[in-house]
Amino acid sequence: MTQWRGSDTAALKLVAESFPWRPPTESEAGSHFCYLTDSHTSVVGMRGLTCSRGVAAVPVSPQELDNRTEDEAQGEDVICQTPHLFCYPAQSNFSGKKYPLSHVKGIQARRLYPACAHKGRWFVLLDAAALVSCSSLNLQTCPADFIPISFYKMFGFPTGLGALLVRNDAAGILKKTYFGGGTAAAYLSGEDYYVQAANISDRFEDGTVSFLDIIGVNHGFDALYRITGNMHNIQQHTFGLARYTYMLLSSLCHGNGRPVAQMYTEGQFESPVTQGAILNFNLTDSKGQIIGYAQVDRMASLYNIHVRTGCFCNTGACQSFLGITNEQMRRNLQAGHVCGDSLDLVDGQPTGSVRVSFGYMSTFEDCQKFLSFVVECFVEKPVTVDQVRLQKLKTATAASRGSDNHPSPKMTNGGICKVDEETATEASLKGFAHRDSNSHGEAYTLTNIYIYPIKSCGAYEVHDWPVGPLGLLYDRGWMVVNGNGVCLSQKREPRLCLIRPQVHLPSDKLLLRASGMDTISVPLQSKTQLHTSSQVCQSRVCGDRVETVDCGDEAALWLSDFLGQPCRLIRQRPDFTREMKKRPSGVAATTSLSLVNEAQYLMINRASGELIHKLMSCRQDDSEANQLLDTENVISRFRANLVIAGVEPFEEDNWSHLIIGSTQFLVAGRCGRCQMVGVDQDTGTKTKEPLTSLSAYRTGKITFGVYLTHQLPEDSAAACVLSVGSLIKPEPHSC
Repeated sequence: MTQWRGSDTAALKLVAESFPWRPPTESEAGSHFCYLTDSHTSVVGMRGLTCSRGVAAVPVSPQELDNRTEDEAQGEDVICQTPHLFCYPAQSNFSGKKYPLSHVKGIQARRLYPACAHKGRWFVLLDAAALVSCSSLNLQTCPADFIPISFYKMFGFPTGLGALLVRNDAAGILKKTYFGGGTAAAYLSGEDYYVQAANISDRFEDGTVSFLDIIGVNHGFDALYRITGNMHNIQQHTFGLARYTYMLLSSLCHGNGRPVAQMYTEGQFESPVTQGAILNFNLTDSKGQIIGYAQVDRMASLYNIHVRTGCFCNTGACQSFLGITNEQMRRNLQAGHVCGDSLDLVDGQPTGSVRVSFGYMSTFEDCQKFLSFVVECFVEKPVTVDQVRLQKLKTATAASRGSDNHPSPKMTNGGICKVDEETATEASLKGFAHRDSNSHGEAYTLTNIYIYPIKSCGAYEVHDWPVGPLGLLYDRGWMVVNGNGVCLSQKREPRLCLIRPQVHLPSDKLLLRASGMDTISVPLQSKTQLHTSSQVCQSRVCGDRVETVDCGDEAALWLSDFLGQPCRLIRQRPDFTREMKKRPSGVAATTSLSLVNEAQYLMINRASGELIHKLMSCRQDDSEANQLLDTENVISRFRANLVIAGVEPFEEDNWSHLIIGSTQFLVAGRCGRCQMVGVDQDTGTKTKEPLTSLSAYRTGKITFGVYLTHQLPEDSAAACVLSVGSLIKPEPHSC
């Protein structure tokens, strides 16, 4: 009997509600509801109904099921006919392990635990929802009494449509108390009189079934067989993809030799008979610490890769593989972690994992894209491979092929072709190595120099520029304040970026330029003594009180006209000294600053900017990313003084100091980014990018770029010059 249900979960609920549970009596033991601990929540949840009826719920571990057996079948007990139900998954939705279908007959014959320990008539519910998505199921050799399946897991549609398969000789025991439209042959509204429908499947269809969704199932099967030929091909195809990905992912190592992934599987993907097309794992960093699954999920979404994270509604398997005790589960709840949230680590320990599943539409290119994503985002370079482990896996693969005679197929739009796993594996490893050699083969060079004469206004790009005692000469020497004397930034006034000041050293002038405005100038150096105290004022920069000098009415009128509000241009008083707040070890105690926020210089890495641009490109379907930026536009938004090239993305975060040309610099820390990076420096308009991509990529405090402070002899500060094209010699932090 086949019963259409809203989902496989609805099918399980139907069995729980209709099974003839018997509570214990003085003379007879009651029914037992037994389930494998490696079961979906929807199976375990059946105990909520059985316990309320006085029925014992018995969790059974996979080890108990395998080890506690009787040599002889118990046979049918004609005296005790108490009905019991045992539920287990044909395939674990957590790890992809396939449990033997022979367990069905073993339980029914009371040869396996727990049936061998309890008299009565044993029925078996085989949860096949995960299995039949990529494997066939022969009901003649597997006489399970109840089998819930999900068409959504097979085709990806219709959402929430499943079926309950019931053996005819077991259908009669199911007793419904509720009846809805279509389930009754006759009933009376005035008294308790009800006759159920003669057709057994009709008895369980409460109300109108989803006819259009059911029609869609036919099209799903048509497409499946037209593309693949049969379920056997799908099983071989998906298993081949999963095994290939497993071999590489489990063999990948960081540059220091530590493994990249902690795999959660009982076997080594030897055969599709024992393993489904599921990979479950957690990624680890180069120190061996777990990387939270929420971070992996956010990054994967930027690459248009869909993964599942958490415990996958299978707490039993999650606890078993991750080593989480019952007490830890309770403590995690007290710490705020609930099912489905993004609290992936509690006290440094994972609360769940990452799962990758393959279907008949998955391709070999999908595997490569996923592996490349892991290497690019989570592997400390250079990429290395555990060759000993990889060779063992290849040997196991060859042995399984020899015994099963099932080569790995590859799906194409027209059918199936064979994949040479050996060649594919070697090609991928070479690809990873090639990526590393390219990135490290380039020399570290200085590609761009920018100064920002007026704080928060546009950049002035130069090729060669002198270094002064405060940093690049005239960088952030001026700022714009409103009528209340408060410094304006692009957070408050994004149109500031449209003002393009230029420093003209030969004429000793600062030129103010903007579209639609006449160019004016102010002197770089104050050649006259201050005659009135009104020219001196105090302002604040990042909480610091600074003394400044007003630059006159002409500049004030020009700025007010352009920005549409009363403004004035002020500059830091030449004899005023402002020191760095946070100095790393080795920085001179008297490091002086201009009107910058944190340090004398901000440096970003072009490779880091290119990665953020790539992540933004992956989000192009997002409504906030309709106008895709090019790499140069992305880099301009971070408003750095120095842009370098020839390194891995974000490698600069690990540097302690560097030499550019002949000038030495100390790294003073990372730059915390704010919403100003959402201002397009060409148009003055605001978007959420690239901050959205950056926040998804880097959890916690959002940083991009590093602060620098120079180390110059006092007598050479004015003579030092930085030049585009200069080589850079970085030094990492010592361990």
